[in-house]
Amino acid sequence: MRQTWRWFGPRDLVSVDDMRQAGVEGVVTALHHVPAGAIWTPEEIAKRQRALAAMANGAPSGLAWEVAESLPVSEDVKRQTGDWRTHIANYKTSLRNLAAAGIEVVCYNFMPVLDWTRTDLAWRLPHGGTCMRFDLVDFAAFDIHILKRAGAAEDFPAAVAEEAARRFAAMDEERKRSLARNVAFGLPGAAENLTLEGLRAHLDAYGAISAERLRSHLVAFLEEVVPVAEEAGIRLCCHPDDPPFPLLGLPRIMSTEADYAAIMKAVDSPANGITLCSGSLGARPDNDLPGMMRRLGSRVHFLHLRNVTREGHAVASSFFEDEHLRGGTDMVALIAEVLKEEAHRRKAGRADHSIPMRPDHGQDILDDLKRQAQPGYPAIGRLKGLAELRGIITALSHPQYGIGT
Repeated sequence: MRQTWRWFGPRDLVSVDDMRQAGVEGVVTALHHVPAGAIWTPEEIAKRQRALAAMANGAPSGLAWEVAESLPVSEDVKRQTGDWRTHIANYKTSLRNLAAAGIEVVCYNFMPVLDWTRTDLAWRLPHGGTCMRFDLVDFAAFDIHILKRAGAAEDFPAAVAEEAARRFAAMDEERKRSLARNVAFGLPGAAENLTLEGLRAHLDAYGAISAERLRSHLVAFLEEVVPVAEEAGIRLCCHPDDPPFPLLGLPRIMSTEADYAAIMKAVDSPANGITLCSGSLGARPDNDLPGMMRRLGSRVHFLHLRNVTREGHAVASSFFEDEHLRGGTDMVALIAEVLKEEAHRRKAGRADHSIPMRPDHGQDILDDLKRQAQPGYPAIGRLKGLAELRGIITALSHPQYGIGT
């Protein structure tokens, strides 16, 4: 398994030096400043590569950009509105430019409007650290009483809607504002300036789009870009919905094993693959992560290894970001399946036998609490997670046990 680290660019408070000291082998990053639908130019790609290639003292970092996460798919493409055809053409050009720069793995998602959703970005844990959390009741309070989306109350169980009304009534104005800000953080480019009117406009634009129609739009997108990826030597990998159930009346189409199997069958190419995110998929009780890796592993091109603890048995439930070896996913069993898949690939002579993974998210602990880095991406919390995952990989790969050999 190729150990990588997500980096948000030169403004990231977790530096290139930090990555180097963490002992990672490669970097996952993106051109976050380039709007969705625009071209990632060779000049901008090279600029990012230069930025991560040097440490603060000017010495070579020894690190390279290995995975692009994410090359975003515009809302126009997802809805097939506006300039969506131009955006697809630009996406193809960006893929070619990334390939020319030596980047072979490209992660993307097809979530409408929100890339991810949490109600708390710094939820206090018993040990004094913090983590990200999705509270279904708080989210219902936002949806029904702050956003005031038409029909929102009917989208939640009656008991949840009733508790949301009580909780909203007890909120002061600052809590209402912070809840809205936290939900907005998953809206690309709008975390600092989202208005409720703006969010309502985004939702209205999807008003007539069903899950079936959105899935057909994803297939149409893939039919256009996958041949280019094949030609360029790019492995595309779709990230699952986060969380993996419908929110705000929006369709969700990449939440289960069946969702992935359908898309793999619709556009059957090795270049059309999966980002297996154990945290996103693990927030849903009917997802069997080791089994998914075993059954779909040949198309898994990228791994996000994190864990969540669910607080209910329903598909839509509250959850929080737990330690990497705790939570609902058996991480040892999952890593064992990854190592078996890598062994199969080596025997088959596949050049991509080493699957890139990164320790996804992490709890803010120790000096992370002062650093105030990107929510979910602390230095020490991720390093702790990487060390735990690295220990599992090392143990399972030991010749005495034979997994992955």
